[in-house]
Amino acid sequence: QVQLVESGGGLVQPGGSLRLSCAASGITFKFYVMNWYRQAPGKQRELVASVTYSGTTSNTDSVKGRFTISRDNAKNTVYLQMNSLKPEDTAVYYCNAHRNSPIYDIWGRGTQVTVSA
Repeated sequence: QVQLVESGGGLVQPGGSLRLSCAASGITFKFYVMNWYRQAPGKQRELVASVTYSGTTSNTDSVKGRFTISRDNAKNTVYLQMNSLKPEDTAVYYCNAHRNSPIYDIWGRGTQVTVSA
């Protein structure tokens, strides 16, 4: 069964940290770029961070220096370490696996991250 399962969300105070995990199953993990997206209430889903099989990463500007994406290819798992969290980071965070040839996307169900005092 092809699926992505996220975990690690929750409620945290401003300035705190969380680590999200996403476990993939049913796919050949090395063929996929792994991404974290987020969607805040009333806003469009946005790409937060990406990591290729070889470990090349990219982050959106708003999280640079605070969030780190990584993957463990042996465990078919991708992580998002989030530090110095801000209230504006509050959103549902989605794991995505993207393949270019052929184009194919898989989505997790999302995990809620709430940053509030």
